[in-house]
Amino acid sequence: MHKILIIDDDKELCELLHDYLGAEGLDIVSVHQGDIGVQAALTQKVDLVILDVMLPEMNGFDVLRAIRKESQVPIIMLTARGEEIDRIVGLELGADDYLPKPFNPRELMARIRAIQRRLITQRDAVQSGDTSGSETLEVGDIRLFPGSRTVQRAEQNLELTSAEFDLLAMLLRHAGEVVSRQELVEEVLGRRNSPYDRSVDVHISALRRKLKQHPDEAQKKRDQQGGKVQERERIVTVRNAGYMYATGAKL
Repeated sequence: MHKILIIDDDKELCELLHDYLGAEGLDIVSVHQGDIGVQAALTQKVDLVILDVMLPEMNGFDVLRAIRKESQVPIIMLTARGEEIDRIVGLELGADDYLPKPFNPRELMARIRAIQRRLITQRDAVQSGDTSGSETLEVGDIRLFPGSRTVQRAEQNLELTSAEFDLLAMLLRHAGEVVSRQELVEEVLGRRNSPYDRSVDVHISALRRKLKQHPDEAQKKRDQQGGKVQERERIVTVRNAGYMYATGAKL
């Protein structure tokens, strides 16, 4: 991960990040308007986007929607401190992570490195032929292909963000077992768990919407209740423990 696109109308902040991230060996490009940012993200070969919510004319959420229509490039949202709703909405729309302003550039670099490690680890495993982490994962009608970082539900491709993909991969590897919230935060998002950080919960919620319910369970409930389907989630919340990807038989 070498080229970072910053979309933020705060020119002083952009200059600061140019200096700090540039010193870390990253190639930084910054734009100050949302529409130009969308064009840059989709036409230039960028490895990650840092996107501010508060942009003039075309706000950060609209920029995020436009990028996600055509690209799954990792995106870190910058939000106003205390505006939890902005962070939740950003993650729901497909952002991989968020950072509230004002922030320490070292924290931003840590978030970038966490995403970088996830992608590099997977790439190196595929290139080296190490199949321990690159074998296709299949649970029911869900198939996850680590090498191409793609997921299918009933042979139909699903569009997942990098964070959603990695969370699903970990849950599938432990299908039928509870994975603690702390494990998901530390191993997938690459940072220490905090009771105030709802990133994992929002990503899980987005995964549930995209994966939908178990088809076999839906049919069984439909038959039992005269045509009315009772929802049964694939990813189950286990109170005070974590999350579990439940097979149809264990719902």
